Amino acid sequence: MSSEDAQQDATGGPAGGRTVRVVLVDDHRMFRTGVQAEIGETGRTGVEVVGEAADVDQAVTVITATRPEVVLLDVHLPGGGGVEVLRRCAALSADAERPVRFLALSVSDAAEDVIGVIRGGARGYVTKTITGTDLVDAIFRVADGDAVFSPRLAGFVLDAFASTDAPPVDEDLDRLTQREREVLRLIARGYAYKEIAKQLFISVKTVESHVSAVLRKLQLSNRHEMTRWAAARRLV
Repeated sequence: MSSEDAQQDATGGPAGGRTVRVVLVDDHRMFRTGVQAEIGETGRTGVEVVGEAADVDQAVTVITATRPEVVLLDVHLPGGGGVEVLRRCAALSADAERPVRFLALSVSDAAEDVIGVIRGGARGYVTKTITGTDLVDAIFRVADGDAVFSPRLAGFVLDAFASTDAPPVDEDLDRLTQREREVLRLIARGYAYKEIAKQLFISVKTVESHVSAVLRKLQLSNRHEMTRWAAARRLV
């Protein structure tokens, strides 16, 4: 996003002086800093960034403490991912008087990531290629209760929820827990067990247990087969 793209009406944001309170959740500090610089000048954009978080536990703490109108939520986070944040904040989302609404903002455009967070309760999903102006617009629309998607991603959601029983995108993938999916992705990206443990704040033994569970559920023999399986589904 360029700062030029993020320019708004000089009269004070896109809603004539209205302010939307936002929390940024992303494990990359430099990205959070960049988003803050793009959209956080409240007098210009109408967006007030009231908190930041880098992992699931931090996110739940900050969101609960600040009760923002919108949370910009990354999909892949240490501690269980964006879906875990949504699960633990479900009561805040369901609050009829002061709902906290979630807008996924991710580098990933994989169908399973999009469907996962929408099923989890997010109101929309945009990729990190979005311009500053469009992101501000998306924040205000989500705050108003609208659903917002980057154009290509909307098709994933329509396809997945076309029938009343909303069948899973991938039955094999749906057998895995959110944590098992995270471990699978990191294995497929070439991380060693010790690196995965550090990334997810768990023990090496726990990583080994998750790998064993993934191998068993997917009927695979080793991490090389896991990598090929993940690559074939664009999980890496």
